[in-house]
Amino acid sequence: MIDVKYPIGHYEPVPYQEEIKRQWLADIAQLPNLLEASIENLDAAQLATPYRDGGWTAAQVVHHLADSHINFFCRTKLTLTENNPLIKAYDEVSWINQHDAEILPINNATTLLHALHQRIYLLFKHATTEDWERMYTHSESGEHTLWYLLGMYAWHGRHHVAHINSLRERMGWR
Repeated sequence: MIDVKYPIGHYEPVPYQEEIKRQWLADIAQLPNLLEASIENLDAAQLATPYRDGGWTAAQVVHHLADSHINFFCRTKLTLTENNPLIKAYDEVSWINQHDAEILPINNATTLLHALHQRIYLLFKHATTEDWERMYTHSESGEHTLWYLLGMYAWHGRHHVAHINSLRERMGWR
C-alpha cells in the first residue's frame, strides 16, 4: 500500500556521483512539465481536493512548490556566493495560507516554476567540483552541502507531483 504522505519515500542523501547528478538535473529540468501534466484537466473542485486527510489541496501543493522552490533558488545563490551562509527556515503553512495562494490561479505558480527551474538548472549544470562541497547552515537542520540541496529539491519536486498523481489515481480522475 502506498504511503499517501510520502508516496516516493523520504529523501535519502547519497554521496556525489555523476550519474545521480545527471538524474537530479533532469528532475529539476522536468519538474514544471511533470507538474503541469499532473494537474492537466483538473477542474476547480478537483484542485480544491486535499491529496490526503489533513493535507493540502492539489492547488495548494502547486503554490507550495513555487514558494519552496523560490527559497531553493535563493538558498542556492547564497551558498554559491557566501561562505557557509545561515539559511532561515520558513513557515510553509503560513506561506500557503497567504492571499496569493488563495486568489491567484495555479498557472501563475506553474509559469513561475518554468522560469525558476531554467535558472536553477543552469546554476547546477555549471557547478564546479568545489561548488558541490560548499556549505550552508540551515536554521533547523544544520550544515549541508550544495550537493545535498540539489538532491533534496530534486526529491521535493517528485514528492509533490506524486501527491497529485496518487490523488488522481485514487479518485479515478483521468
